[in-house]
Amino acid sequence: MPGPMRLGPRGFLTEEEKANQPKVTKELLGRILGYLKPYWLQFLLVFAAILLSAVIGLQPSIITGRIVDEALVGKDLALLIKLLIAAFITMAASQIIGVLERYINSWISQRIIFDMRNQMYDHLQHMPHAFFSTEKQGDIITRMNTDIAGVSTVISGTLTNIVSNAATVITTVIALFSMSWQLALVGIVVIPLLIIPSRNVGRTRWQLASKSQEKSDEMNQLVTETLSVSGSLLVKLFAREKTEYDKFVKVNEDVTQLAMQEQRSGSWFRVVMGMFTQLGPLLIYFAGGLFIIKEIQPSLTVGTITATVALVNRLYRPVESLMDVGIDFTRSLALFERIFAYFDKNVAIKSPHLGVKPDMDNKDIYFHHVAFSYTPEKQILKDIEFRVPGGQMFAIVGPSGSGKSTIVNLIPRLYDVDRGSVQINSIDVRRFDLTYLRKNIGVVTQDSYLFNGTIRENLQYANENATQEDIEKACKTANIHDFIISQPDGYDTEVGNRGLKLSGGEKQRLSIARTILKDPKILIMDEATSALDSISESSIQDALETMMQDRTTIVIAHRLTTILKADCILVVKDGVIAEQGTHDELLDKNGIYKELYETQFRQILDMDNKE
Repeated sequence: MPGPMRLGPRGFLTEEEKANQPKVTKELLGRILGYLKPYWLQFLLVFAAILLSAVIGLQPSIITGRIVDEALVGKDLALLIKLLIAAFITMAASQIIGVLERYINSWISQRIIFDMRNQMYDHLQHMPHAFFSTEKQGDIITRMNTDIAGVSTVISGTLTNIVSNAATVITTVIALFSMSWQLALVGIVVIPLLIIPSRNVGRTRWQLASKSQEKSDEMNQLVTETLSVSGSLLVKLFAREKTEYDKFVKVNEDVTQLAMQEQRSGSWFRVVMGMFTQLGPLLIYFAGGLFIIKEIQPSLTVGTITATVALVNRLYRPVESLMDVGIDFTRSLALFERIFAYFDKNVAIKSPHLGVKPDMDNKDIYFHHVAFSYTPEKQILKDIEFRVPGGQMFAIVGPSGSGKSTIVNLIPRLYDVDRGSVQINSIDVRRFDLTYLRKNIGVVTQDSYLFNGTIRENLQYANENATQEDIEKACKTANIHDFIISQPDGYDTEVGNRGLKLSGGEKQRLSIARTILKDPKILIMDEATSALDSISESSIQDALETMMQDRTTIVIAHRLTTILKADCILVVKDGVIAEQGTHDELLDKNGIYKELYETQFRQILDMDNKE
């Protein structure tokens, strides 16, 4: 899925935006309105406030005309003061209504964001493991934060701006024509003279800004690569300082030149806009003066001309914004389309309706002709057939990439089989209540993940009702209790992001303690002692054996000491069970296992003995 698009300025779509314009459909609009519908009453209040603000906003300009015609020409000081007070009150009222409108608008947009974030988080929580192993983490964060936060701009910006600008234009045009239709026509003719140069110069500036951004990205990339720890070391080792400096000077020169061009373009733009801004009132004053002097419109007054100028100036920004409605609408739809694309991702693995909750204590695990592939192009498991009797411990060994971890991941339904079935107690795991299935399976992985919190919080993730006594018992079993109480904060010690404040062995022992607290019926250990040295492993080996007693256990192991204790060893190669049996039986076969024993297990055993 493509990431968020780089947006152009108001009035322009980038080439990327043009290429990815969403298709406007009844279904898409219906889904968007579905999020707005619960807040329809609040929207009515917002629109009513916008209309009222637009009408009141006319009054200062109209009152200005009366000040000229009635108070100044009539030399009526009392009326002048009254009109000035009235103008101030109307301006204040318009601002207060605007504050109310923005408050309600902000409340609506934030509630919609609240609803969408909750829905998105819940949806992503139930996405299969395959989604997180293939999707970029940055894209997930962008959908959760940036894209959904952008909905606020659509609600409080695009939608209400369209209504506000339309209300301002309509009420202002009505007021203009009600005062003098002739001057109104002159004023409206002036507006394109203000907008067209603005858009043309704006397009030029955007093109220069785009090129400048591309060069800035290039410069940032160069700086990031060459001034990082690894990059600077590489530059030094290959004596490329002069080459990298010359590259930097060249790209820096391009950035500087483009910035200067953009600034010069902006200077002329301000000059042109200043001229056309003054030209509009001049034309209205000329037409009004002509009408009065030539008595073409005898009833026309100086105050009416002054009010017309003020009202025409009020039209410029709303008209320009309304000309960008198509662009804003396209971007808003594109934003919702990206969000909906995530909502529409299939939750392939979910709990069946009325999922079963059979007894899992010391029950057989049976792989019945299982085939599995992550992608259609490459099959990982071809025809896996084996049975783990309840209460026994099976070890899985094999070359890297042979499918060992894939096999065990099928038991808690991190993935589902393509063909065949995985059964517990003679029941296909796809028929189990998913939460029940996973709560009764304990997994200790090679990469022990810890949340950024305290040791206690990470342990209670397995059992939030665990008492301090339960926690300490589990940690003593995992041989980590003494380490924890030696810390200044004990069980309230912060582990850092991903547990970075702890060593690999300490993290792994905490992971084992966490699984002990879960007290699962089935235990899966995916090279669970790989981060431990031989001394540490030996110190918790008894604990692991105690934990494995009376539990159906599958161990992916690389240490011979673990493999020798297995009731049966499964040798996986090229997606099939190539051999199975005890250690001695497999050595007698003189096959793949013996080759692994000679090349891997025996070397590790020798190293352990040396230590």
